[in-house]
Amino acid sequence: MTGKLRDSLTSSYIDAANKLYPKNARKRILAYVESYDDVAFWRDLLSEFEDDKHYFQVMLPSSDSLSKGKKMVLMNTLNTDQLGKSLIACVDSDYDFLLQGVTNTSDKINSNKYIFQTYAYAIENYHCYAEALHEVCVQATLNDRVIIDFVDFMKQYSRIAYPLFLWNIWFYRQRDTNTFPMHVFNHCTELHFVDLRKTQKSLASVEKRVSEKLSEMRLHYPDLIPEVEHLGEDLKKLGVEPDTTYLYMQGHHIMDNVVMKLLEPVCVTLRREREDEIRRLAEHEAQYKNEYTCYENSQTNVAAVLKRNIAYKSLYQYQWVREDLRDYMAKG
Repeated sequence: MTGKLRDSLTSSYIDAANKLYPKNARKRILAYVESYDDVAFWRDLLSEFEDDKHYFQVMLPSSDSLSKGKKMVLMNTLNTDQLGKSLIACVDSDYDFLLQGVTNTSDKINSNKYIFQTYAYAIENYHCYAEALHEVCVQATLNDRVIIDFVDFMKQYSRIAYPLFLWNIWFYRQRDTNTFPMHVFNHCTELHFVDLRKTQKSLASVEKRVSEKLSEMRLHYPDLIPEVEHLGEDLKKLGVEPDTTYLYMQGHHIMDNVVMKLLEPVCVTLRREREDEIRRLAEHEAQYKNEYTCYENSQTNVAAVLKRNIAYKSLYQYQWVREDLRDYMAKG
């Protein structure tokens, strides 16, 4: 399908949809999102801005196929005259916010006031907000004991990853995704294991890999060192701090290879503690079995709880998205 035909169909679809309703009915604004996982996040956020004149309907980017993703969202919105009137795009920033217009996609996302972005790398980063991770464990295990300080751990992790993160961003800003690709950066910064009794040991393993890669980069590209270090000042203006680097790293990597690696052993320990308590306090076998079954049925998969976590709303990146939407609605 040609771009012109696709845009025509998009506009026609929106026009037809809006004509189905009486003139005094609330106007529908379609919000295209990247994937199934994004629907709940944007639905929750957009609902704050619905009123007696407007409401949002969150949709995947294609009504005639199963095609999804950021590229599909942008293809279906950038050239239609309905963008802003009855249609908006809601996407993950990925690195596009930090690239600040270096690529065509970054330029479009950062300059188009009808394309709303997460500012953090992705929605997954919001779900992994360190301040909420203890609550995630409580919801999953029904045990409120603190085993590790998630906030401090993620702060230390971020500080370790930050110097290498700058190198990764620097090359991406040069449109060079081959010299130091993201998958190599992710490999250097993943948690291979977590020892709850010695969490510093887990971080030391990451620090060793990061240090080795940093030495390699500085050896091969000594002339770039001042530029990479200066990039830190530039990114600071965009909200990037060493303590919160994990919010700007690839979302799935942070969720799957860092945060879930932490949560799983913590939740296993908390469940065992609760089960041991039931075993210790039960007066007879029947009571033990009944209580254990009750507890088992009340537990929730930690990955599912993490994806439903909405405690990120105090984050400044989230507030930036809200401000963008508030401006959009205020300007009609």
